Amino acid sequence: MITTDDVAFLRSRHGLKALENTDQLALTPTTLIADVAELRARYGERAPALAETVRCRRRAVGKLRDPQRWLLTEEALQQATPGVVAAHRAAEIAARFPGVLVHDVTCSVGAELVELTASGGVGGVLGSDLDPVRLAMAAHNVDGATLLRADALTPTSTADVVIADPARRRGGTRTFRIEETSPPLLDVLTLYAGRPLVVKCAPGVDYGTLRARFGFDGQVQLVSLDGGVREACLWTELDDSAQQRATVLRTVDGEVRCEEITDLDPDDAGAGAPGQWIVDPDGAIVRAGLVRHWAARHGLWQLDPKIAYLTGDSIPPGERGFEILEQAPMKEKPLRKALADRDCGSLEILVRGVDVDPDQLRKRLKLKGSAPLALVITRIGSRGVAFVCAPGVRRP
Repeated sequence: MITTDDVAFLRSRHGLKALENTDQLALTPTTLIADVAELRARYGERAPALAETVRCRRRAVGKLRDPQRWLLTEEALQQATPGVVAAHRAAEIAARFPGVLVHDVTCSVGAELVELTASGGVGGVLGSDLDPVRLAMAAHNVDGATLLRADALTPTSTADVVIADPARRRGGTRTFRIEETSPPLLDVLTLYAGRPLVVKCAPGVDYGTLRARFGFDGQVQLVSLDGGVREACLWTELDDSAQQRATVLRTVDGEVRCEEITDLDPDDAGAGAPGQWIVDPDGAIVRAGLVRHWAARHGLWQLDPKIAYLTGDSIPPGERGFEILEQAPMKEKPLRKALADRDCGSLEILVRGVDVDPDQLRKRLKLKGSAPLALVITRIGSRGVAFVCAPGVRRP
């Protein structure tokens, strides 16, 4: 376990040189014992901290801005907000509340603070945490933020905007229960009521219960990055009336593209017969309950009113679609024949609304051809259906 003394060493001139030397080692599972032994011979008790820091930096590539300069622990890296997501939030805070003082009351090693200070649109940035090791790391990772050791449930500032990220692990496992976060989510919402508050939660948070049982009346934002849903974010004190929002972020050629949709957008997409394409909406849109809103925006419709698969005659920009080749009954024998007739050798299987294990089904279909295809399995009414499709393509 890394200590504050370790952090002080890692930040020193000798520690920075030791990190450079450590980065020359493989530090893979097969070489780790020997590599750490070599580090112990050179740096004594600092060897584990050096190895963990370098391994974390390598895993942080693509997640954090300039990862080779960060001090991290494995747990802190797992919990850190991806830089693209944090930067988008920082820009939004600066746009909604220009010139304000922002306080991250669970700042950890500073993933949010880095992007807030880089945004330049806020008046000041303050970070606090109970963990002295993470605070010491944040002092290295972040320039321009004031840091202090404090409990998130003990108000230590009169900052205009508060950010919190309650830990979502209990007993070593991830939890989605509202009452099991640390600090408790409801305590955070209560303590900072009356000023703008941004609380990051697990994507699977039960926001319906949060509204119905606990009276939360703010906005729930679901955020995805490059196809993976990263978090739910609770916003209070906003000047718009949207209750649900989906934010879809994608990195394309080094640039970040963003699409947002809310429950204020039209939702008049209906259900009907299959068009040319099947489109599986981004997970943030599905989790936010905004499938019909997004479909209406892009001229799509649902195959079934209760299923998230959409269909239409074109693919929305940036999205992936599957061109329908034929529709088949959801029975293995005719499916096997339909795929064999098309010389199918590899098969991507997508399933919604039907209890089917794609891996097990793929084995039973006994594919022997050479052509790649896709199979979309779903339900229309009470009937299971399968669509044999060309491989998925993404529209620029």
